[in-house]
Amino acid sequence: MGFGPANLALAVAVAEQNAHGGGRGLRSVFVERQGEFGWHRGMLLPGATMQVSFLKDLATMRDPGSRFTFLRYLHDKGRLADFINQKSFFPTRVEFHDYLRWCAAMVEDQVRYGRQVYALRPAADGEGPASVLEVHTRPGPDLLDPDPAEGDVPGGEVLRARNVVLGTGLVPRFPENVTPGPRVWHSSELLPRAAALKDRPARRFVVVGAGQSGAEAAEFLHREFPDAEICAVFSRYGYSPADDSPFANRIFDPAAVDDFYTAPDEVKESLLGYHANTNYSVVDGELIEQLYRTVYQEKVAGTERLRILNTTALTAVEEHPHGVRAVLRPLIGGDPHTLDCDAVVLATGYRPSDPRTLLGPLAEHCLTDGQGRLRIGRDHRIATTDAVRAGIYLQGAATEHTHGITSSLLSTLAVRAGEICDALLLDRAQRTDAETAGLAPETDTVPLPTA
Repeated sequence: MGFGPANLALAVAVAEQNAHGGGRGLRSVFVERQGEFGWHRGMLLPGATMQVSFLKDLATMRDPGSRFTFLRYLHDKGRLADFINQKSFFPTRVEFHDYLRWCAAMVEDQVRYGRQVYALRPAADGEGPASVLEVHTRPGPDLLDPDPAEGDVPGGEVLRARNVVLGTGLVPRFPENVTPGPRVWHSSELLPRAAALKDRPARRFVVVGAGQSGAEAAEFLHREFPDAEICAVFSRYGYSPADDSPFANRIFDPAAVDDFYTAPDEVKESLLGYHANTNYSVVDGELIEQLYRTVYQEKVAGTERLRILNTTALTAVEEHPHGVRAVLRPLIGGDPHTLDCDAVVLATGYRPSDPRTLLGPLAEHCLTDGQGRLRIGRDHRIATTDAVRAGIYLQGAATEHTHGITSSLLSTLAVRAGEICDALLLDRAQRTDAETAGLAPETDTVPLPTA
């Protein structure tokens, strides 16, 4: 996810700064494991809409006049009037993904696709505080050895940078005692995995999870496999609606990041708890109503294909050559039982990856708070000891404890990218001629993926 929406927004901000900054430009290289831009491809379900307004695109909140806005994309595609006539703030996920690809194509000269970052080290020729970092990359998305010797990496390349931006992304979360396999998928793989089963009869799917992805996966499989039974399994009593009311939505405003950052720790925890229902384990209200109507109408018809197994936990899965057996435990009375099915879809969310796994020895110089979490400045820079002078910036869910609930969402991407771009410009302006003499080959910043 090194060049997902977060670092794409940064590439957009850098490109516009370089075009209009009056000579105050930044040299940047983006490193991405995938061979081309892609964002949650496995959940680009037909008809699924975004949960955020199109105005929270990669640029509008930072600069409404930007050439990278969603409205400029619509105009370029000849669909602006058609979109306006829909009277909706929420494009389909497929269309928004196409918008992101459109933006990525305009900054592709900054991106090195198909390369994996495997190590980040102080420059070998440096003395004193590390002011230049070496970013070690190799071709391909997979790497078995997380930190191989440089000579053991075919096609290895070392980039030198004064600043790096870690786009840490999210890692699929799986229930305990459940291992993914050919018939046990995370929801992020739904589309390609389901497509592989279309040429054979399917009789039952189990979908685990009560959030938006779980509800969407259940609806999608019910629609795409008309002869199969879909069992939605979750520990809640029912799907809970997302709170998208106007006052609650203020938690996603750029100003809310300032409020959250300066709040005492106990207030931060309270705010995350109060407003978790704006984002976590909740479902769009219209989709909840649609699923309920389906359940009820099937009861009337006597053909119940969509089954809601609430207050139930998945405790194990047992794969066999022709399917998988799900072991379920009711939470309110009843004995454990099994369901034989064609596949188990785990819509069990994501967890933030730990950026320190990529930092190697540099992690020792990253300062932490009383709970062992990284200390991160308002400008998104990780606080370090005096041994590291180079800037290490962080985007994504790993900053939620300091910057709030928007950290892993699209809502403040544009503004955050502008803040990081401004911080990089300030860093460059503060260097003396003596500090920069002879270091022209290095880039100002290298946005990185997680290892």
